[in-house]
Amino acid sequence: MLFPNLSYYIQFCTLAPGLHLLASCSNVKDMTQTLERVPRDTEVLCLQGMVSTLPANAFDHFHSLRLLRLQLGTINITSRTFQGLDQLQYLFFEHHAPCCLSLFLPPNCLETLRSLHHLSFQGYCLNYSQSIYLPTSLRHLALRNSCLTKLQELQWLFPRHLLGSSPIPRTKLGVPFLEVLDLSYNLQLKQAGVTALYGLKLHSLILDGTTLRTFDLTGSGLLHLELLSLVGTGIEKLPGSAMAYSTLRALDLGKNQIQNILENGDIPSYKALEFLSLHDNYLQSLPIRFLSTLPQLQRLNLSVNKLGPALELPEGVLSTNLRVLDLSHNQLCEVPRGAFPPLLQELWLSGNNISSLSNESLQGLRWLRTLDLSWNQIKVLKPGWLSHLPALTTLNLLGTYLEHISGTQLQGPQMLRHLKLGSVTALDIYPPWFPMLLSLEIQAKLCIQFMVLSGEPFSLLENLTLETSSVLRHPDTTTIHFPSLRRLTLLGYSFLFSTSQLRSFFPQRLPVLEHFSMWCDNDNAVDLHLFEMPRLRVLELGDLNFFYESSTKKLEMLLEEAPQLQVLALSHLNLRNLSESSFKSLHHLKLLLLNSELALEMDSSLQELIPQMPPYVYFSDVTFTCQCEASWVESWATQAPNTFVYGLEKSICMANASDYSNTPLFSFLAARCPRGAEFGGFLISFTLVLLLTILPLISCHRWSWRHSLQTLFHACWWKLCGHKLRGQFNYDVFLSYCEKDQAWVLKELVPALERPPPEGEGLRLCLPARDFVIGNDRMESMIASMCQSRSTLCVLTGQALASPWCNLELRLATYHLVARPGTARLLLLFLEPIDRQTLPGYHRLSRWLQKEDYFDLSQGKVEWDMFCEQLKRRLRKAEQERDNQGL
Repeated sequence: MLFPNLSYYIQFCTLAPGLHLLASCSNVKDMTQTLERVPRDTEVLCLQGMVSTLPANAFDHFHSLRLLRLQLGTINITSRTFQGLDQLQYLFFEHHAPCCLSLFLPPNCLETLRSLHHLSFQGYCLNYSQSIYLPTSLRHLALRNSCLTKLQELQWLFPRHLLGSSPIPRTKLGVPFLEVLDLSYNLQLKQAGVTALYGLKLHSLILDGTTLRTFDLTGSGLLHLELLSLVGTGIEKLPGSAMAYSTLRALDLGKNQIQNILENGDIPSYKALEFLSLHDNYLQSLPIRFLSTLPQLQRLNLSVNKLGPALELPEGVLSTNLRVLDLSHNQLCEVPRGAFPPLLQELWLSGNNISSLSNESLQGLRWLRTLDLSWNQIKVLKPGWLSHLPALTTLNLLGTYLEHISGTQLQGPQMLRHLKLGSVTALDIYPPWFPMLLSLEIQAKLCIQFMVLSGEPFSLLENLTLETSSVLRHPDTTTIHFPSLRRLTLLGYSFLFSTSQLRSFFPQRLPVLEHFSMWCDNDNAVDLHLFEMPRLRVLELGDLNFFYESSTKKLEMLLEEAPQLQVLALSHLNLRNLSESSFKSLHHLKLLLLNSELALEMDSSLQELIPQMPPYVYFSDVTFTCQCEASWVESWATQAPNTFVYGLEKSICMANASDYSNTPLFSFLAARCPRGAEFGGFLISFTLVLLLTILPLISCHRWSWRHSLQTLFHACWWKLCGHKLRGQFNYDVFLSYCEKDQAWVLKELVPALERPPPEGEGLRLCLPARDFVIGNDRMESMIASMCQSRSTLCVLTGQALASPWCNLELRLATYHLVARPGTARLLLLFLEPIDRQTLPGYHRLSRWLQKEDYFDLSQGKVEWDMFCEQLKRRLRKAEQERDNQGL
């Protein structure tokens, strides 16, 4: 769900449809160590680095793996490397470099991959491999950018599936063994040896970027071939005229040098052809004889040729089955004269020189659904020019020279859903509008002005994109309503009048808006506000200089208006500083992305938010300032308890604006920022706070405090001297809670922990209200009970933090945590959202607590059953640790 919000900023390895959990590991050197950190239920695994050998059973624990992409250089594969991958469907070996690497595959290394249907080798030579067994489930085989010189080499690699020179094709299997064979960019592949494909039942053969300029299927034995792709091979004429092509359904000849289809007067036999692409060639005419021999043709791509300026299509020359026709970038000055096929559904005329349109231009296209006239010289739209297109749903008029356009000029289609309008200057838009319009994109370099009446002309509009320098309404008193708008994108918006102009254009709230994206190129620092967007989930901001001054304060004010935000992407905003106050209101944030920021400072106050940080934080092309105040960032990035942090290991820092030394951030922190001083400061400050708390108490007439304090300091002295604590513990857990939370504690928490197994955990709890001896001093009983308990669990709410006793219990428990590590365990349970600044010493306390020590039950964030299981596991672990210390 979150992945589409990242793909624009960060390149990840390709996913396959229906797969969700991705793990990508770069700079891999130790395969065993790397795979130990990958979740066992990963579906997609991408490994990049330098590994010499993939050992046997390397992926034995990844039974859910569906896609495996290996970019590991020269590697040795054993016969049992892929054992256990019974569900693997996609396997890629990739090396992206001009030269190929050698790869040896044992004959039976792929035999156990029973579900494999896509196998690809990119940039690898298999010259030393022979007799490789391919699973019968395989449907797609690719050897791209390899070192194949002739097709006979396929016999040596896969002899069980190629029958050599036998002219009799294999017919045992009811379905083809391979659906796709991709041999693209084998620059040394020669024409000779086409008979090596005899007997291979194949649907698609892809030879893009090879040197087979005169490739002919004659004698190849591929009588069942349905798709042939020869893109970028340099061929100068259509291949073959024999019956070998009589069953071909798709032929792609794009990016070649074909000038004349019937150069020798021969008409190729493509009677079954349904798709033909001659994109980016040198065609100057369309032979009528050739087109009339394609009765089954459904898609014809003739874009980027030289067929204009006047192209005639006589009636009946094109197949009556034609559904898609692409004539883009052909220097056409008018819509081709003649009769289009009656069933045509898509017509692409982008990038030509068409200047005007009339109602005769598109006559007869009553089933047309998509019409693209973008980037033409259109200046005028005559009324009724769309009258013959009642089924039109998508219309593209971007990049034209229109200055005025009204709904009356677009009348005719009854179900227009998607509309794109554009002008190279300014564009005035007049009503009426289509009531069924779902998406609208408008581009104008200078200004877009809506000449509208009050009402709801966009009642069903869900997606609106405006790319311009200014958006205006005329008259100013009118109102435009967008009650169904879900996605709003503003590009190139200059904010000449700050956000007052934007607020005037959207005076009403946007009740269902979920995605708001704004990219601007403006040198003026202005204010920005999110106006009435109660359901906003995704916010993207880029190239906005309104953060130039007081960036932290402005960002804080902006994000306070979007409390339900789940995705926040900030790009090139010149933020300079990030602090805790900026994100404290975003309790539902799941993804935070920072892109293209220079000299960014991560304020130490952000440590307060570590347990509440979003699950995913990404840094892309971010440069930090070199300062030791950010030393906490490394431990957070590598050991964050609840957050996955990406990109910091590659980030650099700058000492000043003129520093271009490209110092890695982590290297600077490790070399220049000692951690011992910070820890020593923590111990000193904690000791002072503890003394200030205890001195007033020991000054009272109850001198029994001295004995308890002497016991505590004596235990601390033993620990510092290296002695191990001995003795038994009377309690498993000391439970600290506020009296006002007592009802929930006694009703829910205590029974779940004290009830005997299997219904409960059978732990022995120490409750002050129940287990303290009547008549004894409470302070003395509290200290003694903590010393006699294996763990301390503090139930925290706003009321608890307001209680002096709960505060004191938390401070004493913190002392045990620091002074006696390994023999005491402090656990925190949050029952409601708490401002971390109110939690004593939280930013320091968080350094000592592990991610399992936090439990958050506020706002239903954690299911009760899940919490109980996690808490029991943590208590058992603490019990084991303290038992080990007591031995």
